Amino acid sequence: MALTRDAVLAALKEIADPVSGQDIVSAGLVRALNVDDASVRFVLEVAPDHAEAYAPVRQTADEAVRALGASNVSVVMTAHSAPKPPPDLKAGAKPKQAGPEKVPGVERIVAIASGKGGVGKSTLTANLACALAAEGRRVGLLDADVYGPSQPRMLGVSGRPASPDGKTILPMRNFGVTMMSMGLMVNEAQAVVWRGPMLMGALQQMLTQVQWGALDVLLVDLPPGTGDVQMTLSQKAQVDGAIVVSTPQDVALMDARKGIDMFNQMNVPIIGLVENMSTHICSNCGHEEHIFGHGGVAAEAAKLGVPLLAEIPLHLDIRKAADGGAPIVVSKPDSPQAAAFRDLARALVDAGKA
Repeated sequence: MALTRDAVLAALKEIADPVSGQDIVSAGLVRALNVDDASVRFVLEVAPDHAEAYAPVRQTADEAVRALGASNVSVVMTAHSAPKPPPDLKAGAKPKQAGPEKVPGVERIVAIASGKGGVGKSTLTANLACALAAEGRRVGLLDADVYGPSQPRMLGVSGRPASPDGKTILPMRNFGVTMMSMGLMVNEAQAVVWRGPMLMGALQQMLTQVQWGALDVLLVDLPPGTGDVQMTLSQKAQVDGAIVVSTPQDVALMDARKGIDMFNQMNVPIIGLVENMSTHICSNCGHEEHIFGHGGVAAEAAKLGVPLLAEIPLHLDIRKAADGGAPIVVSKPDSPQAAAFRDLARALVDAGKA
């Protein structure tokens, strides 16, 4: 059996949880699973009063993963004191502050936005977060795309966040990125059917009740468009800047302009624009073609007087890496595709924006 994330999860599902009677994956004990070549790392999170009973489980899990061909296995067993379920994010807690405030411990907040869906905003956010972490920055990622959260899959994070007191939420972490997403609070196939007040309450709780720790930058992956989530973020948190992602064609740029106008109205500075799916190199003949056109985002950036931060290529490896739970800057850090994200991260660090 190939050493893949799905294969590891399947092997771990054969191990019974001595307390609940379920398998250890279904019981939510397996956290922060990372599969990289022949190395597998994950955390077994157990209740402190049952820690002794899980020692054989840890050994069995180690042996099960090694049987798949893993040469380097790290199974860390942790325990939180009297964990309680995370707060109900549907409660829609009312804001207490009168205006934008800084999130405790977070040096700066950068919003990643797009005028329309399908332009690769979430893929860019995941890769940028990992690239910034590789540059030594303390990075957080808030997946605020409540209706379509994709960051848990892209960053290879599974499990449900815990809460030590029923109020504070402990975020997940992988590839050096501290992450929180609505996708960790609901089942993967479950739709989030909420009205605006619920969305606003959930976003404020993920901003203020998550134990982010000390971060140099918190990237916020916004949903497409100019709706409740974007307005709530801009009104309630001190957003230091926004990066707008677009593909080159006119239809995408039309919506990107609306997103830029929204941030201008909310007094959020535009750090710059990113042209995604900028060019495609044929893997068979090496021919370069601009499937969605080229230069549209650069022209728009010049018109607005803001930088064109990056031109990200359209490449199959970028998509495969995101679907596989390890962004390309992690899975293939030396590839030309990863270099585009790494260059963007370095440019932001050098400019003091991240």
